Amino acid sequence: MIKEELLSKNGTATMKLSRELLSYSIGDRIPTITEFSSQISLARGTIQNAMRNLINSGAVAIESKGHMGSYLLRKNNTLLLEFAGITYLVGAMPLPYSKRYEGLASGIIISSENKNNTPLNLAYMRGAKNRMSMVDYGRYDFAIVSRFAAEKYIREKGTLEITISFGRESYTGKHVLMFHDSRKDSIVNGMKVGIDEDSYDQIELTRIVCKDRKVEYVPIEYSRTIECVQNGDIDATVMNVDEVTDKKVPIHYVDIKGYDYNNTEAVIVSSLEHKEIGSLLREQIDIETVLSVQKLILEDKIIPRY
Repeated sequence: MIKEELLSKNGTATMKLSRELLSYSIGDRIPTITEFSSQISLARGTIQNAMRNLINSGAVAIESKGHMGSYLLRKNNTLLLEFAGITYLVGAMPLPYSKRYEGLASGIIISSENKNNTPLNLAYMRGAKNRMSMVDYGRYDFAIVSRFAAEKYIREKGTLEITISFGRESYTGKHVLMFHDSRKDSIVNGMKVGIDEDSYDQIELTRIVCKDRKVEYVPIEYSRTIECVQNGDIDATVMNVDEVTDKKVPIHYVDIKGYDYNNTEAVIVSSLEHKEIGSLLREQIDIETVLSVQKLILEDKIIPRY
């Protein structure tokens, strides 16, 4: 029935208005018909018909308070989502090569399932910049990256926002400086240093540890980092310590001085243009549940689901 309505001449207005209303919470003051008309770029009469359709179907209940405006009294997310044409959400996150990432993925999916709302799926992709670009292009609804990477991308592009923050060490334990030669504990002139050009965090940390040193930067894929260090293809690189500790890899590494723990915090970013997605994510993902599941997986008390 709803699919048929969306194919009618007022279908586009109903879909767009539903997406707008998904971004509001019960009790919020909502825009006037004129304001909605301006935001959605459709005629006032068309918006009025779409609003009437949503009210009559039970998707929303609106309370008018005269000169104070209109307020969202009730909303039925299931109906709004159907009118909005949103059947599921898809997010991009790093390849789950560490227990911490496995825990984060499992926690997000389990939390979403507990809400029993919009189905949520995760895809895996290398490079924070790549993941956030895919959100900008509309390929994914959200991306999971470090706070450091999110803030850098937002400063550069201004198209995304941080929707959910999971706190310190929810993304990685920390990054360390790894060496091929176990006698080394700092970067020196002439070294070949591995750099992952898809990683904001790794690039920035590499520049910090190599400051004022004459080194050769060698492009590497993050998944081959440890192999490259062990084989001597590179002398040193910055690496997530979880890769070493999870697999008990016998490799020499030292802590990075003045470490910025924004690199260790996982955040979810979504599009500023589609605020309804951010609202849905905040409703579906419970931070406490995610962190609880992640902790249990880190402690080997449950098996990762994803």
